[in-house]
Amino acid sequence: MSRAEKLGLKIASGIVIAFLCIVALAVLYPLVYVLSSAFTPGNSISDMPITPFGKGVTLEHFIHLLSDTNYPLWFGNTLVIAIATSLGTLLVASLGAYVFSRFKFTFKKSMMMALLILQIFPSFVGMVAIYVIINRIGLFDSLWGLVLVYLAGNIPYNTWLVKSYLDNIPRSLDEAARIDGAGNVRIWATIIMPIAKPILIFLGITSFTGPWMDFIFPKMVLRSPEQQTLALGLFSFITDKKNDFTNFAAGSLIVAVPFIIFFAVTQKMLVTSLGGAAVKE
Repeated sequence: MSRAEKLGLKIASGIVIAFLCIVALAVLYPLVYVLSSAFTPGNSISDMPITPFGKGVTLEHFIHLLSDTNYPLWFGNTLVIAIATSLGTLLVASLGAYVFSRFKFTFKKSMMMALLILQIFPSFVGMVAIYVIINRIGLFDSLWGLVLVYLAGNIPYNTWLVKSYLDNIPRSLDEAARIDGAGNVRIWATIIMPIAKPILIFLGITSFTGPWMDFIFPKMVLRSPEQQTLALGLFSFITDKKNDFTNFAAGSLIVAVPFIIFFAVTQKMLVTSLGGAAVKE
């Protein structure tokens, strides 16, 4: 390689590195700004310095959230909704996927197609119907009503997803278990589900993250202050009549920390499962 080619390669590499640094700064600056806002004295966003941590550091916003607001209650409500939605989705989707994958029955293809068609339409299309149904069954302004909404929205696509994974698991395992006297429920619980651990962990993660910071459906279903979720509670800090951006930033930071820990733990489990759960026909 000639000297001119080496120089051109260095210039091109420098341009690429500079571009990537600019992109990284553009992506990271809002996150750093929210982090600094959570520790910056004052309340209004207009008081925030352009330079992060330019006005010092304080913990008063976190103390205010945990002692003077309903933030712990909002956190608990959101945690209950997310965990219940995740567990319910895992149970219903895995059972439905096992039935569709292992059994032949009338209208099987039609029902699978119906699930696929239901997933095509966005959930916002049925908001009026969801409102009426939740109100009629007496679950309006209830955390379990919101869990039911999320669960119904998760079932179609996730059933297809798990069913596609189960189709790749050899049926010879089912037959061997039946020879040993196992029933369908035992085969599902002790044979199929452990092998399908990777897709179930992925499904648990996505089902947990969906309702964690959702705003639209909690705003529609929940009304009383004691039933509010994190999204509704944090939004109350930055309304037209209230500009409490620093407390909003502190609350957002607390939300992100346990969520990041949860994702890191489950991601490690997912990688481990993917490496150890391969099967061959």
